[in-house]
Amino acid sequence: MRTASITRKTNETEITVNLNLDGKGEVKCDSGNGFFDHMINALGKHGGFDIEIQCKGDTFVDFHHSAEDIGIVLGQAFAKCTEDKKGIVRFGTAYTPMDEALAAAYIDVSGRSYLVFNAEFPTERVGEFETQLVEEFFRAFAMNALITLHINLMYGKNTHHIIEAIFKSVGRALAQSVEKKGDILLSTKGVL
Repeated sequence: MRTASITRKTNETEITVNLNLDGKGEVKCDSGNGFFDHMINALGKHGGFDIEIQCKGDTFVDFHHSAEDIGIVLGQAFAKCTEDKKGIVRFGTAYTPMDEALAAAYIDVSGRSYLVFNAEFPTERVGEFETQLVEEFFRAFAMNALITLHINLMYGKNTHHIIEAIFKSVGRALAQSVEKKGDILLSTKGVL
């Protein structure tokens, strides 16, 4: 079973993440921000990953440190779960509609960290969540997960719908990329 448990403590946050890539989409997230918890739930549910996140952060400042650091720790857990890349499909692509919004995610579990983020949001906030933190979270996640991640918003008007379509797309694309098919390492170099 591909599981990882990571704890990280800084002067700004204390975070524990438990991740099971072969789960049932059961998610418990206590980040300190309800909207962000909802998005992590969408990512895990649509990826079929069991995710448990506990975060104590300096939310009296704002939610930036918590969002970024959760991305770091969740990324580290993902990297640990995918250390042995033998047999995984490696690539994943998902388009997800959410009412009027359509988002896409493309992933390569390559061992090389990269993020392309093409999305703009009509509003600066959804509830208490700052929309600029979506890119910050995914940058931290991709860099620490050791994946190449491209996120493209095709169109959308409602900020909540746009962000939710992005998180669901990433979950679905991640699920495809880590699917096991045989025992071949998909690399012309012979290593990832």
